[in-house]
Amino acid sequence: MSCRRHCSRLILFLLVLLTGSRLWAQGPPYQTDDPVPVDLHHYEFYIFGGVDGTPAEIDSTGPAFEFNWGAIPRVQLHAILPWGGVFPSNNPVYLPGGTGPSAFGLIDTELGVKLAIIKETKHIPQIGTFTMFEMPTGNYDKGLGVGKVWYKLPVWLQKNYGKWLFDGGGGYQVVPQANYRDFPYTGWLVKRELNERLELGAELFAHGREGFAAPQTGRSAMVDVGGYYHFKHNPNEQFLFCYGHSIAGQTENYAYAGMYWTWGGKDDKGKDGDKKDTAANNWMPGPMWGNGFR
Repeated sequence: MSCRRHCSRLILFLLVLLTGSRLWAQGPPYQTDDPVPVDLHHYEFYIFGGVDGTPAEIDSTGPAFEFNWGAIPRVQLHAILPWGGVFPSNNPVYLPGGTGPSAFGLIDTELGVKLAIIKETKHIPQIGTFTMFEMPTGNYDKGLGVGKVWYKLPVWLQKNYGKWLFDGGGGYQVVPQANYRDFPYTGWLVKRELNERLELGAELFAHGREGFAAPQTGRSAMVDVGGYYHFKHNPNEQFLFCYGHSIAGQTENYAYAGMYWTWGGKDDKGKDGDKKDTAANNWMPGPMWGNGFR
């Protein structure tokens, strides 16, 4: 049984990677986000997808489309329009969670505002917030949405040291729906620029119990490894990827892959903006939409 579960997860993950457009995100490609808004009058666009699963249920996202806009100084407006699927195990071991039919369709739409509060200096990290509102556009009866507006309320920090970058922080997720729970989460990321075309990073991400209607019915701490590949023909086009597995708590797997583009006005040095250190929060842990009991 355990072998079959691992094989099914691997097959689903490979399908997500091979289908290209059926991909998704939140902190692209990491679960830890950053406090750096898109530059003023600049834009970001992602096509992405991913999976997050536990033995109780696997949820996929993709195709998903993300747009970020540097609307005013130190403020970023953010939106994600995602499709996704729910694949409960229907294993009685995980009752009352992880039950119901599989489904695919539009899931909850994400709207957000990233605000830079304190700018980075030689000795002080940049600090900011990235408040998100998850709008109930998914079908709650099919397990593709929560059925009510829910919120993510994080604070993030960032510090640069040469080719090294450090992000960290955490927040609280508020889900006012039956069989879901409010829960805290935290993430800490270290990333290094290896050359002009490749950056790699690793993160530790942890979250609390998310409720029986979510795949993450228990607490989990994960280690994720991923990176960015900058295309030679266009430095403002990147491929993003990440994979992670739990090291404590409930067994959980996380995977992300996507394409990223940025454009807009000139920056202070007269060059096209390239906010390559963005982690478009944009695929944080659940509650996802869940397909738990109703």
